[in-house]
Amino acid sequence: MNSGLISQLSLSRRDALKHSLAWGVAASGVTGASAATGYDKLDYADPVDNLYAFAKIWASLDEPVIGGFHGLMYARIGDRRMVPVFGYTGTGVLLAKFDENQDLWIKSRETGYFTDLETGEVLETWYNPFTERDVEVYHFYNDVLVGKIGKEIPKFFFGAEGDSPTLMNEGTVFPDDDGRYPFILPFQQYGDDDLLLSWDYTHEYTNPVTPEGWPRSSTGSRISPSEHFTFNVSKQQLEDRDLPMVRFHAGFSRISQFWPFMEMGGTPYADGALFGRMFSHKGLGGYDDVPPKVLAYIEKNAPEFLELPDHWNLDNSRVETWKAYAIDVPPENRAYAWQPGDFMVPTGRGASSRSAGS
Repeated sequence: MNSGLISQLSLSRRDALKHSLAWGVAASGVTGASAATGYDKLDYADPVDNLYAFAKIWASLDEPVIGGFHGLMYARIGDRRMVPVFGYTGTGVLLAKFDENQDLWIKSRETGYFTDLETGEVLETWYNPFTERDVEVYHFYNDVLVGKIGKEIPKFFFGAEGDSPTLMNEGTVFPDDDGRYPFILPFQQYGDDDLLLSWDYTHEYTNPVTPEGWPRSSTGSRISPSEHFTFNVSKQQLEDRDLPMVRFHAGFSRISQFWPFMEMGGTPYADGALFGRMFSHKGLGGYDDVPPKVLAYIEKNAPEFLELPDHWNLDNSRVETWKAYAIDVPPENRAYAWQPGDFMVPTGRGASSRSAGS
């Protein structure tokens, strides 16, 4: 049952959009990116205030902040029950800023590791119980991602020419009379201070890990990964202009085809699905949000992923994990034309195979 206070934020979607167009731009000089300090209620129908809120939740407007995620992944084959296969954990170091146009820039550096279900240790090899083979694990190192979000909901272009873009938060954002999607997020309030936010991506595009180049790693010509977050933050802290960020706790879930390193391609299991349910959180001091075993692994093998460089050069070349795999890991078909990336993977598949020239 909805709290009576939820009506503060759950305005009529059409009324909110009209309000944002009438007042959002005019008010932008004194809202989200302004120099104002102290407690100041946000206008949740204003795209600039929504950008400000998102910056404080996802990242920080002052110094880089690091968050962590951790949980389990399950495999589903046909109509059989899902079975846990490994843990999934990692980090994100993030920083945000506004430019002179009140557009939001976000810079991040991310890791993703697969862990042993019982010990929680980062895996270098994984026994695939379906194919009964040991495979080398691919660790995700998404190096320095820098992007800009304007006052409209962003679209993501992955895959090949002709693939449809992904509209962020499809299902909770809707167009205005001009067909635009103002950056208005689906906040909900319960109680005096509990503010909830959902954040969704549902992709479908051409698989960069092609069956022709990586017949074992590729599950087919198309992939459809999706990620879903449910944030819980303090409304009072979010609206305090003296605070550059707000602590969040989130549920994080994802579903996709099998990861390429699992080598399900060409097997009876290639059409299966991988589901993950994770915790995610950010806002504690130092590295206190990072799972200790992950922190130790990064400090030993890739300490640069605990910090951010000074530059703000636009780059999203590694934001898509299948594409990163395709430029990090040499094709299994040696005759397949391959264009490797410049980034050198610190550990896991891609690091060893590149150095061995295989």
